[in-house]
Amino acid sequence: MKRLEIYANFPPIPIMTDIIIKIIVELLGVLGLATKQIQEGRFSECAITYTPPDPEVQRASEKFAKKLFGESEVEAVLQKLDRLTKDEARMTVAQTFGMVHGLVNNMRVVMEGA
Repeated sequence: MKRLEIYANFPPIPIMTDIIIKIIVELLGVLGLATKQIQEGRFSECAITYTPPDPEVQRASEKFAKKLFGESEVEAVLQKLDRLTKDEARMTVAQTFGMVHGLVNNMRVVMEGA
């Protein structure tokens, strides 16, 4: 939320605006998916009493359980959200670099002209 407050006070460049909108859309998707899973009772506690001795069997069992409970869908949405926030961070660094570069050039012009 702090980043949105910053963007409200310092309007981002158009590319950053697109990324922010995509992030908000994904957040709404996560909320919708979580709501759907809660309504379907998928977040209810599940007790597993058997642990296979073979790690490979355990991984396969966990993968099957995740598919069964729809976690792959949640994981996919969270991965997309993670990618978008990383894109936002990269764009912020690039935008900051551009602004600092512009300030340095302006200072150089002022220093040379004085």
